[in-house]
Amino acid sequence: MKSTNVLINLSKITKDYVTEDITTNVLKGISLVVNKGDFIAITGRSGSGKSTLMNIIGVLDIPTSGTYILNNVDVSKMEEDELAFVRNKEIGFVFQSFNLLNRASALENVILPSIYAGVKPSERHDRAVKILKDLGLQDKMNNRPNQLSGGQQQRVAIARALMNNPELILADEPTGNLDTKSGQDVMNILKNLNNQGKTIVLITHEADIAKHAKKIIHIEDGKLIH
Repeated sequence: MKSTNVLINLSKITKDYVTEDITTNVLKGISLVVNKGDFIAITGRSGSGKSTLMNIIGVLDIPTSGTYILNNVDVSKMEEDELAFVRNKEIGFVFQSFNLLNRASALENVILPSIYAGVKPSERHDRAVKILKDLGLQDKMNNRPNQLSGGQQQRVAIARALMNNPELILADEPTGNLDTKSGQDVMNILKNLNNQGKTIVLITHEADIAKHAKKIIHIEDGKLIH
């Protein structure tokens, strides 16, 4: 029977890396359920496994063993082309380094995911304009990233993450390159998105940023500590 409220269901996830006959166990039997509408922060020190866990949740990587059900679909054994489709449709990514195209305007950066999704040109333009306006960037649409502040660039990145209306927003250290005020602005945007029904999974090592989430989960030595 399919669950209508569970978005992420990780069951006994392991991830091993093998180099020169040495096997490193990075994730050690992670089990985690995230319901639709949750706002969860995953915290942990460097080397704890949180980046690897983020890559698994974001289907940027596949587990060595275990099962990952995303929106009632088993993605743990998918091929790369299938994973790319899931990433484009189901997940909006917000990264610490913004990952914007330097030669493209804010509007062009936001439109990009919808091109891959096959959205009609007029529709994707109108959608991008609306999202940028909603995020207070109506006067920055034609600016390139180097003409924007860090906080503005992250808002463009959030707008891009919203373009295909994903169920899940995966934010990896989204305030890491921002000053305190810009960081708080970004967290307020994420909280507003959560209030509108988006599921947020936040990866952070900053305790004050994690406090914005409804639930905090700590990862240590590849295991979750609730």
